[in-house]
Amino acid sequence: ALAILCQELDIDLVIFDADLSTAQHRNLEKTIKTKIVDRSGLILDIFARRARTKEAKTQVELAQLQYLLPRLPRQWPHLSRQVGGIGTRGPGETQLEVDRRRVRRRISVLARTLSEIEKERKVQRKSRKGMFRTVLVGYTNSGKSTLLNNLSRASHAFVEDRLFATLDSLTRVMELPPNHRVLVTDTVGFIRKLPHHLIASFHGTLDEVREADLLLHVVDVSHPNFEEQILIVERTLVELEAADKPILKVLNKVDKVNGGFLRRIRQKYRGGIPTSALNGWGINELRSAIAGYVRREYITLELEIPQREARLLSRIRNRGEMLEEEYRGDEVLLKVQLRKIDAEKMGLVERNVER
Repeated sequence: ALAILCQELDIDLVIFDADLSTAQHRNLEKTIKTKIVDRSGLILDIFARRARTKEAKTQVELAQLQYLLPRLPRQWPHLSRQVGGIGTRGPGETQLEVDRRRVRRRISVLARTLSEIEKERKVQRKSRKGMFRTVLVGYTNSGKSTLLNNLSRASHAFVEDRLFATLDSLTRVMELPPNHRVLVTDTVGFIRKLPHHLIASFHGTLDEVREADLLLHVVDVSHPNFEEQILIVERTLVELEAADKPILKVLNKVDKVNGGFLRRIRQKYRGGIPTSALNGWGINELRSAIAGYVRREYITLELEIPQREARLLSRIRNRGEMLEEEYRGDEVLLKVQLRKIDAEKMGLVERNVER
């Protein structure tokens, strides 16, 4: 029936909302006589079009090749085709074997490149110790990037009303009263049945989620299936081993729903913050809610530490974020933000100086 429909309507592409095996793919194309694309193939193609940075392009290409490798036999149905010459194992090698070897070699190169990028990311994250880290998570196109721009009062995050507009984790600093500096990170959007190749390739990016102090689960409440999307995000967080993190729901795009509907979802998702990232509505309430989490975890101290306590000064610099630092005589005057538990371990709370 599908083959007849494709012929009658002159359809040249059929997309399946499921992953197909190599045999299924081959048999369907033979039967329907039309190009076939499965769910993972389509998502990978969208990701390839959206990738802008070196990291995103590397992640996507790696996922694409991992997806392609087991499907190479479909690309070369005539396995008897022989090739030889420089760069091959010699006469008699099939084109399929050549391609497999090339793909595996490229996968190895990309994996090494990605490993180096992830090392750089770890160094960056280590340098942020002492800063409260908030990470935006949510279904794709829920408004995370617009929300990041609003929270940080900047306009650096790429914003567009389409799936997977953001593939790179982007971090900005948010200033909160009285003197807290908070990191806010935007991440790749989740989706139903996200291909495992992508989860593996975006491992480094998703480490931001695992190491967060607070997750902002951004929900597009104007979407007809937003409740299903909430469950998908929650299941993905379980897969990422991040479900135990403090999570604050952000009920976004309330400008697109009526008052009665908004009252119902506020009652259902108590503690969630209604916002419209597009026009800034509810952002101050959200910033206040984040500040509450920060106050519970972090403390800002003003200290006078003798220079001879070099080891303590080193620990403070490693564990906290230096807001101010001044040398006065034999003492170092510090204003530092760090976790309460770290401050207590170092005996700094009782050394706080009110100036």
